[in-house]
Amino acid sequence: MDTKAPHLERKQIMENVNDIIVYENTPLRDALNVIDKGSKQICLVLDDSQKLLGTLNDGDIRRALINSASLEESIKNLYFKNPIVANINDSKESVLNLCKANDIHQIPIVNDENKVLGLEILNDLIKNNIKSNKVILMVGGLGTRLRPLTENTPKPMLNVGGKPILETIVERFVNYGFVNIVMSVGFKSHVIQDFFKDGGKFGANIEYIIEDKRMSTAGALSLLPKIPNEPFFVMNGDLLTNVNFEHFLNFHTQNNAKATMGVREYDFQVPFGVLNLEGEKIKSIIEKPVHKFFVNAGMYILNPDCINLIPKGEFYDMPTFFNKLIQMNENTISFPIREYWLDIGRMKEFEKANDEYHKVF
Repeated sequence: MDTKAPHLERKQIMENVNDIIVYENTPLRDALNVIDKGSKQICLVLDDSQKLLGTLNDGDIRRALINSASLEESIKNLYFKNPIVANINDSKESVLNLCKANDIHQIPIVNDENKVLGLEILNDLIKNNIKSNKVILMVGGLGTRLRPLTENTPKPMLNVGGKPILETIVERFVNYGFVNIVMSVGFKSHVIQDFFKDGGKFGANIEYIIEDKRMSTAGALSLLPKIPNEPFFVMNGDLLTNVNFEHFLNFHTQNNAKATMGVREYDFQVPFGVLNLEGEKIKSIIEKPVHKFFVNAGMYILNPDCINLIPKGEFYDMPTFFNKLIQMNENTISFPIREYWLDIGRMKEFEKANDEYHKVF
C-alpha cells in the first residue's frame, strides 16, 4: 500500500492562497480589500520567509472599526497571532475534525517549517452548505410613506431591479445556505403568499405567520408556533443589502452573544461652526464638524431563549427589546455593516434602489 497517496491527493486539492496573503505592515484598508475581493473570508499574515504569523478575518476587522481604528494603520496589532493550523500530511478527516472541535470555518495548511501551503475551507470539506438556522422576515407593514405605490401592494413586493424587494432578500439568504424562512405577513398577505408559496421555486422552505394587528418586529416573534433551537435571523423586509450573512452568524456565535444587532455608520454634518466654550470664553471653533453615529440597520440575530422574554401578542419593537436585554446585563453586541445597505422607506430611497440595483447585485 502506498502511504504517500493521501499526501499527494491533499496537495492537489489545496486552495490557492496568493490572493489572501498580507503582512504585518499591511494597512487595514488594504487587508479589508483583500477580504472583500476574495471568497475565503480571511487573510493570512506572513513574514518575509512566507511563514505564518497569524490570521485576520472579517470579525477582527469589524471589531477594529467599531473601536474607531484608522483604515490607514497597519494590521500589526489587530490580527490573531495563535491560529489553529493543520499540517500538509494530515488527512482530510483529521482536518475536518480539527475545524469542528475548534468551531472554525477555515484552517491554514502548513509544512513542518510553518510555511503556508494552502487553506482548507470547512464547507468544501463537508460538501454541504445548507444551514438549519431559521430566517424570520418581517413583511407585514403598511408602507404608508410609499403611497400610492403601496395602496394595493405590500412594500416588500415593490419591484426594484425588475423583481420584488423580498425576492432579492430571499435569494441572498438562499445563496448563503439559509433556506428555512418564515415570513411574518399582514397587509395584503395573500400577495406575498401567492407569489412565494412554499418557497420551492426559490430553493427555500417558506412558512408564514399572520399578524392580525400591528405587533412590530419583536412582538411578531411571539407568534412563532415553535421556538427555533439555534440562533436565528430577524430582518425587515424592506432592506436591500449584500452583507455576508454567514459572517454575521459567525460573528454572533464567536462572541457568545445573546443578541446581535446589525448597525450602520451614519454621518451628520453640522452646517455651522461649532464653538467650544468655557463660560463666556471661546476655547476653540470647529467649522462644520461631522459627527458619526451607529444606527440600527434592521437586521438581527437572536438566541432561541430570547423569545421567552418577549410579551405574547403585544406590540413590542426591537429597540425596546434590546434595552431590556441590556438592563438584564445580557451580552448584546453590534455587527457593523460596511457592505451595501439601503432601507427603502421613502420614495427617495425607492428611486435610489432602482438606480443602483444592477451595479450592486
